[in-house]
Amino acid sequence: MTDTLHPLRGPAGIVLGHETVDLMGNHNVPPSSQNYEVWLSYKLGGHPDLRRRIEEIVAAGHPFTDDLNAELHEAFFTSERFTAQLLASGESIAREINEVVAALQSAGQQQGDYSDTLERAASILELGIDARNLRELIAGLASATVQMAQNNRALTTRLQDSSREMETLRETLIQVRAESMSDGLTGLFNRKALDQTLRARMKESRATGRDLCLLMCDIDHFKRFNDTWGHQTGDQIIRFIATTLRKAALDEFCVARYGGEEFAIVMPGVGLTEAHTIAEAVRSQIESKKLFRKSTGEDLGKITISVGIARMRVSDSMEALMERADACLYASKRGGRNRITTDADPNARSAA
Repeated sequence: MTDTLHPLRGPAGIVLGHETVDLMGNHNVPPSSQNYEVWLSYKLGGHPDLRRRIEEIVAAGHPFTDDLNAELHEAFFTSERFTAQLLASGESIAREINEVVAALQSAGQQQGDYSDTLERAASILELGIDARNLRELIAGLASATVQMAQNNRALTTRLQDSSREMETLRETLIQVRAESMSDGLTGLFNRKALDQTLRARMKESRATGRDLCLLMCDIDHFKRFNDTWGHQTGDQIIRFIATTLRKAALDEFCVARYGGEEFAIVMPGVGLTEAHTIAEAVRSQIESKKLFRKSTGEDLGKITISVGIARMRVSDSMEALMERADACLYASKRGGRNRITTDADPNARSAA
């Protein structure tokens, strides 16, 4: 394929790049590398689901906020990169295994040849041999033995190299998986990890009878902070909330960024009373903290969160438990914000 025909090369590629940046500008999308990847793919039309999603956002008149841009990239590109890395690692493992198998087969052949050499020498010795032929036989055995020792050392080195390569690949896969399950801004688990963990914990709770609570919270009046101070300060607030939640969590808890300014905590082995106590400590700590804008030192004012907590019922599906926790969260919002509502609260039951 020539450069003039490839859409990303030559003059046509330059024009496409300018058109993509102009399109991003029309929608007030910052020209970051991640955003460019999203909008270039949209422009090329190779991602029907992405095109449909962007057109829905445009039709609804929603602004392309930093959170929305990040969500688009994570939804349509992070998983693809994860899959590509897995495929590349899988190919490396397959190649390594094939090479080791070939080395072992070769070593097996060499050991067979050496065994044949020894058997022939033993047969000759049994029949009797003169001094000259004995010297030749010994020299041949010595040479074969030296060669076999060299082959064994080469095989040992090859197996050691293979072991190190496999360990490197294992660490790479662990890192790739961790990245695919983490939120880039906060380092918390992402929505995918939250869903997987909650599903597993619910199954465990049904089997063991242990309590399980789901806490959901979001930052009160977050849009106002973003509009007043800008997205960088909004990110600062999100990271502060994430750090506070992580520090308050017990070892078994899964703390996740649910999306935007919303967070969730899966709390195995914890009933409503203890979950409420933990949530109250977090709420109080956040309310009492004075935050200042990093760039100017300006006081950001009081930051608060609203919280909803639901306790799992045996009959719950994952969706039902999440909906109930979400209903509790919005009951806290309607009740004046900066408060906690559990699904034992009559206000939550009427809202669900």
